[in-house]
Amino acid sequence: MKTYQAKKSDADHRWVLVNAEGKILGRLATELAKILRGKNKPTFTPHVDTGDFVVVVNAGKVTLTGKKMKTKMYYHHSNRPGGLRVTNAEKLLSQKPTELIRLAVKGMLPKNSLGREMLRKLKIYAGPKHPHEAQQPVSLEM
Repeated sequence: MKTYQAKKSDADHRWVLVNAEGKILGRLATELAKILRGKNKPTFTPHVDTGDFVVVVNAGKVTLTGKKMKTKMYYHHSNRPGGLRVTNAEKLLSQKPTELIRLAVKGMLPKNSLGREMLRKLKIYAGPKHPHEAQQPVSLEM
């Protein structure tokens, strides 16, 4: 018996809507990465993008456990001398609420062109509105 290997043309990309209000960041990010990668489908193939599109709303209302809002640091470097920029999760959530979820999910995807392709299917919005009504996303409860 042969093992099933999905092809790029076989992939069925659906749209999923997730409400992040009151969700814990890490637990939400693992579920989002699983859906983007396609691991929740029986046709999962590691080298093919079989995952779904994910629309996340209310990203500004995500929570972190413990003292992580103050102690968790995010680093960015401009590759110039003295170009290190450091910000904590609380400041990042207030300035760019979508970036907090994007960075968490990005770290859980493959570090290659396939992972970048999967990350492009993640659409994050700080509020409850999104422009993807035409795709008829299915609401997913986590």
